[in-house]
Amino acid sequence: MKTIVLGPPGTGKTETLLNEVDKYLKTTDPNRIGYFSFTQKAAYEARDRAMDKFNLTEDDLPYFRTLHSLAFRRLGIKKENVMQRKHYADVGKQTGIRVDYNEWDDDQTGLFTTNSDYLRIIQLARLRGITPEQQYNLKEHSQEVSVEDLKILSSELESYKKAHGLIDFNDMISDFIKSDASPKFDVVFIDEAQDLSRLQWNMAKSIWDKTEDNYIAGDDDQAIFRWAGADVDSFITQTGKILKLTESYRVPGVVHDLAMGIVKRISKRLHKEWAPKSKSGQLSYYHEFKDVDMSSGKWFVLARTRHMLNELENVLYSKGLYYRNKFKKGYEKDLHEAVIDWERWRKNNDLNHDQIKRMASYMSPDHYQKENLQYLNKDKSYSMTEAYNNQGLKTKKVWYEAFDAAPQNQIEYIRKMRANGEQLNKEPRILLSTIHGVKGGECSNVVLLTDLSRNTQKSMDRFPNDENRLFYVGATRTKDHLHIIRPKDIYKSFRL
Repeated sequence: MKTIVLGPPGTGKTETLLNEVDKYLKTTDPNRIGYFSFTQKAAYEARDRAMDKFNLTEDDLPYFRTLHSLAFRRLGIKKENVMQRKHYADVGKQTGIRVDYNEWDDDQTGLFTTNSDYLRIIQLARLRGITPEQQYNLKEHSQEVSVEDLKILSSELESYKKAHGLIDFNDMISDFIKSDASPKFDVVFIDEAQDLSRLQWNMAKSIWDKTEDNYIAGDDDQAIFRWAGADVDSFITQTGKILKLTESYRVPGVVHDLAMGIVKRISKRLHKEWAPKSKSGQLSYYHEFKDVDMSSGKWFVLARTRHMLNELENVLYSKGLYYRNKFKKGYEKDLHEAVIDWERWRKNNDLNHDQIKRMASYMSPDHYQKENLQYLNKDKSYSMTEAYNNQGLKTKKVWYEAFDAAPQNQIEYIRKMRANGEQLNKEPRILLSTIHGVKGGECSNVVLLTDLSRNTQKSMDRFPNDENRLFYVGATRTKDHLHIIRPKDIYKSFRL
């Protein structure tokens, strides 16, 4: 029997699946339970819960994973047999066609990102089960693409893989289906199903055709990866016993009202009635991002595209607020750790070699001789205090005087954060991200930008359902307060 769990935002669809897993584990061999999710994080969450509750090990639950991971495992694939960045670069050189390949994401969802529309067209065609020419004719690409070059690159990729004994992530799924490699399960759970590609749906079918009980959980209104090959129509057309979750434990009343206004604009969807949590929450509008008081609390700051985060980052930086940009490395973190080392040393505590080296990287040669590091390497217990005494260096009283080679803007940022009382020994309390980047997440405060880029506006004109679903997801990440930034250009914005 197939059960379809429809779960609007915060209604606990994953929790519902995990409760069912608990029931089956009481009577079923764990090796006969399959739990597959679009993201590795969700699959491991189910696995870890089962391990804790039933005193199991990771080896006891071999089939709690992503679909790609299942294919990789069952087909006996080795990492060296999988196409990597260098291989795509080789193909690009051989064809003279730019192939800008980005790695598959960390969650092993199978999402493929690239700045090359040639490669994007080829990958989307594979995920959708059509030819590259058919995908080209859908006109979803933004760059100038030659059909002849597209055919050449597609053919060369296949030849290259065959010649070098390589496969890509789509090949894993296709080979799994052809080889009939699926184990026979007593029950199968598939979470986040609205995000599966058509190719992954075919794999899922090859699994549940052998299984007596199947649970599929998702929400078509939160399907935001069509651009990467997700096939929400396959989710919408699923048949079976429908289990509707009707109460959100996350979304407050005023945000629920706003979200329902957005979701009504989606032309093709499954109708769902759901209630917000009892708390009404807050909804605020601003003309400028800088006007939002973010001096305390946990925050998501969400924009439609990555480049829009840069201006927001500058505001937070100038105010000395503790944040992290999901798509950038924070170099200030290294400097702050060196500051902690300095303050530990000031209390006459010895430091290890790595700590001393980290501190030295922010000091000018006059302040701390670089060649002394070679001496310190020989004795890792050698203290910073002793090193200073031996060199006869004048001890500085404050860290920002000692770290005279550190970038001044980073020093000022850390000093402002400390003055603001930011807890720098903890995770940043403000996360800057695209809406896509926080799918499945939640936070007390959510700031949502309504500006769209020129390309996004064009996409919205062609695929309005995509943008409606995306901003529906963005608005429903909040647990308490939604802060909406009005657009700078009303002609390039999402209406909220």
